[in-house]
Amino acid sequence: MSERKPYASDLSDERWALIEPVITAWKAAHPSVSGHQGRYEMREIVNALLYQSRTGCQWSMLPHDLPPRSAVVYYYTAWRRDGIDKTIHDLLRFQVREKAGRLADPSLVVLDTQSVRAAAGVPATTTGRDAAKKVPGRKRGLATDVLGLVIAVVVAAASMHDNAIGKVLLDRVAAATPPGSVQTALADQGFKSSVVAHGATRGIDVQIVERNPAGTGFVPQPKRWVVEQTYGTMSLHRRLVRDYEHHPASSESRVYWAMTDVMTRRLTGTSAPTWRDT
Repeated sequence: MSERKPYASDLSDERWALIEPVITAWKAAHPSVSGHQGRYEMREIVNALLYQSRTGCQWSMLPHDLPPRSAVVYYYTAWRRDGIDKTIHDLLRFQVREKAGRLADPSLVVLDTQSVRAAAGVPATTTGRDAAKKVPGRKRGLATDVLGLVIAVVVAAASMHDNAIGKVLLDRVAAATPPGSVQTALADQGFKSSVVAHGATRGIDVQIVERNPAGTGFVPQPKRWVVEQTYGTMSLHRRLVRDYEHHPASSESRVYWAMTDVMTRRLTGTSAPTWRDT
């Protein structure tokens, strides 16, 4: 690594060791035509992505002692295109689950959606307005396990109904896990019978969790609260507080990188940087 003062978001040696084999294998499979090995270390490229994820800065505002925007954008786009971001994320998820004494794949998932405002410059063709929550922008759909780890993510216009998001989430859960492993999905009342019926075609029993009518305000629901916790954890990554990405696929990639940061810290016992003054 080049000599510079570290940022709080930088990968430690132990955290880098968890993802380095995937990056190295990808790099070996994509050699330069000229045979050049590249000017920038792959670890520094990832450090730049995690810095931006955590701080929410613009591409042009990356610090000068990190690789330049052109290099970081190139690798970020290439890894998103080739699914390397998801590969790294999924491998880490397997390790976190196994460390917790669970099987690599879950038997139960929790579905939920979150609408976020889109930043200026995000194409209007990929955004909409959530009529229920009165939020203009995009909608994120997550399927998490009981540890709050992301199994599937969908990003679409906020105007897309939760039912449509739920169906795509179930399709992606089925594609991301072995047949028959996920047996149950818990969802809130925003999802309707069409999602339940779609889950049945995938061998997943979708259960709509009814809210207790006696409850007032925000009352965490058993098991379902973990997906809310995941949304809260993701909000610590300021790049996810709004949707700044031109392409929904890039928004999904941002979720993978944020959770990669979370999981590498869990696996190595590294605390996350705090927003509080010390």
